[in-house]
Amino acid sequence: MNDTFELAGKTYSSRLLVGTGKYKDLAETKAAIEASGAEIVTVAIRRTNIGQNPNEPSLLEVIPPEKYTLLPNTAGCFDAESAVRTCQLARELLDGHSLVKLEVLGDVETLYPNVLETLKAARTLIDDGFQIMVYTSDDPIIAKEFEDMGCVAVMPLGSLIGSGMGIVNPYNIRMIKERLTVPVLVDAGVGTASDAAVAMELGCDGVLMNTAIAAAKDPVLMASAMKKAVQAGREAYLAGRMPQRIYTASPSSPDEGIFFDKPAS
Repeated sequence: MNDTFELAGKTYSSRLLVGTGKYKDLAETKAAIEASGAEIVTVAIRRTNIGQNPNEPSLLEVIPPEKYTLLPNTAGCFDAESAVRTCQLARELLDGHSLVKLEVLGDVETLYPNVLETLKAARTLIDDGFQIMVYTSDDPIIAKEFEDMGCVAVMPLGSLIGSGMGIVNPYNIRMIKERLTVPVLVDAGVGTASDAAVAMELGCDGVLMNTAIAAAKDPVLMASAMKKAVQAGREAYLAGRMPQRIYTASPSSPDEGIFFDKPAS
């Protein structure tokens, strides 16, 4: 099925975006990313070597920029100032790269987004020429605010980062998707393949995940499962599910032309 989506002026076939943290080594990282079929790979600049430490192995050895769209992120930032500096460092390291994932966290325990600091950072970065994919809460009003200020994608959480709790508020996610015109991608909280499928069945343009794959017993196999789940969820959304009925039964086989009478009512 030729079903693509556009992000920041570029067309992608895979709607699964993956991270690079928590794998046991670079070999496993490479194998899992290849199994996922992802074309966009996010990198935590504050935690990953992409050239700033020349004497250490570089992640770019296994995810070359000519093959993948690298998405530097501001994971580990708890205020707008540090997030802005991190994005500027990424731009220097990646030869002017402007597409970044912005996340500004509220506290260490929950890693819930600090929306006020995220708004502040987003405005500064957009004015500086960055293309912002923004991680935020599942608040539809805030999501629209990010779109209106010029973010190229809005990424509401499904549940807390690393929780594996899945989509805890599907109604807000659906509302965000219905109200926005930029791509909406669920970010954070996916635990298994069915969670990814649910996100796509809600109409989301994609799903970003890291821990769900990297923390699985078999990360490479889970990456393959997530690839299939995202595809299945997307196809189910496009197909249009049957109406849900609580009491009215509807037989799957026709009842005309049968050899016995219907039971008396």
